[in-house]
Amino acid sequence: MNELETFFQGLTPISPTSWDRLAALFTPRTLKKGEYFVTDKQFARELAFLETGIVRVFYRNAEGVEYNKQFFTDRNLIGGYTSLITQQQSRINQQALADCVIHVANHAEIRGLFDTCPDIERAARLIAEYFFVQKEQREIDIVLLDAEKRYRIFQREFPGLEQQIPQYHIASFLGVTPTQLSRIRRKASGK
Repeated sequence: MNELETFFQGLTPISPTSWDRLAALFTPRTLKKGEYFVTDKQFARELAFLETGIVRVFYRNAEGVEYNKQFFTDRNLIGGYTSLITQQQSRINQQALADCVIHVANHAEIRGLFDTCPDIERAARLIAEYFFVQKEQREIDIVLLDAEKRYRIFQREFPGLEQQIPQYHIASFLGVTPTQLSRIRRKASGK
């Protein structure tokens, strides 16, 4: 739970009373490699703090082709945010790429604290703003940068992840084929 408190306190100061109320909503759980936290067509009700592990976020088209949208690593929040906010079915999947330790809470119960704990509401707003900025930057990068530059950004934003997950997941995230990724990696290594 210390990691969870450090995460929230790093966003904005949270009073001891508010923290006690928020912390009481989270329950520890494990997510084994290959298991899903969110699936498409599911109505999301929970969010989780990813203490340790790796989770990929992806879409799957009608033909079953998967497109990786994001990776989450240690000390991040996961959940079907659009589904949580809109109360509609999720269109994304979130799958563990490694064994994960998570702390899960009901989203509606967290929102229920907003009226009496403005510091919790402020933290939630800051998280939403962060995800919005991150999403916009990713969209700009995909459109305006070539694959080599996107690969360098991936390496900077996810140090060491390349050695922990299959290369085809990285290729999908970068919007290239696995063969193209191999060429980019060879060129980047100077070979």
